[in-house]
Amino acid sequence: MKILILGIGNVLFGDEGIGAYLAHYIEENYTFISNEHSVDVVDGGTLAQRLIPIIVEYDLVYVIDCVDVKDAKVGDIYFFDYDKIPPFITWQGSAHEVEMLQTLQMIDMYGDRPPTKIVGVVPYVIGEDSTFEITDDMKKASMKMVKIITDKLKKLGIEAKKSGDIPLDNIIEKTCFYGVSNDTRV
Repeated sequence: MKILILGIGNVLFGDEGIGAYLAHYIEENYTFISNEHSVDVVDGGTLAQRLIPIIVEYDLVYVIDCVDVKDAKVGDIYFFDYDKIPPFITWQGSAHEVEMLQTLQMIDMYGDRPPTKIVGVVPYVIGEDSTFEITDDMKKASMKMVKIITDKLKKLGIEAKKSGDIPLDNIIEKTCFYGVSNDTRV
């Protein structure tokens, strides 16, 4: 089985970039071992519908993204099946251009969507200002989200072996300033 871990998010809007950051974190810190299955990790950013050709190539997809839940706190995590989105969850981040929900609905129209599981977290929404920083609540939640995914993979017979120890803060800095030297940062 081909499995995709797909991080979604806009790194320009703080917590809303957590899916993209976690895709890089997982890719840098884990090796997936299985005789039967393969695991790929993709930072989907805000590409949404441009991800359709990638998504349909997989047998199972785990999407890491932000969700909105009434009366929830920043950092609250929800794991659910795309086919059974709980009614109290609104899955549309304010900073994404075309939402992942609509992208999956487009794939459904053609009948090509693989089983899709969502690991969603409630972000601190900053509005229209930009920042690369994420809140401490989101940092704490992010490691729980990684554990949810690695535990789900383990149940499928896939070992998620810790192969690196790059902290999330370093991943965030590397993701945001890729290709920018220390001398040119403001």
